[in-house]
Amino acid sequence: MQRRTRVLIAVVVGAPVGFLAFVFVAIRTRSPRMLRLVRRFNRAFTNRVQRRFAGTPGAAASLIRHEGRRSRRAYATPIGAFEIEDGFVVTLPYGSTADWVQNVMAAGSAVLVHEGRTVPVDRPELIRVAEARDWFPASEQRIHRLFRIEHGLRLHRAPTRDGAPQGI
Repeated sequence: MQRRTRVLIAVVVGAPVGFLAFVFVAIRTRSPRMLRLVRRFNRAFTNRVQRRFAGTPGAAASLIRHEGRRSRRAYATPIGAFEIEDGFVVTLPYGSTADWVQNVMAAGSAVLVHEGRTVPVDRPELIRVAEARDWFPASEQRIHRLFRIEHGLRLHRAPTRDGAPQGI
């Protein structure tokens, strides 16, 4: 194999592996500088791709629609939401300081697109994933342990005009 080919293979394989290692270390250590870089990358690239499919039936991600707390601009952010009896829980790999989390907390409500359904949610509350372990699937619990994720967000279904919660 020519040297040029080996270098090309090393770059094609090494770059994604190196990036994934960087993301792993950033989330696990909670380094603010590293997390900021990962957030920027996700906002610029990953979220744009995920937004196309998030919230559709069978998609890995849901879509949360929220309003900027200062700009009042409308945003749509792909998130991993898991349905529970009275709403949803969301893992917060970047912690509670992510912009979308701050926006939802400040507004007190948002709209979640999950499995093809649009569900208004309100009363967001930060939770400790260790105390809410049973609300998350086993695969997500493993991710919590692997990345040392400590916090999540609980979103309640908003009541309809007649006072009843939104249906499942």
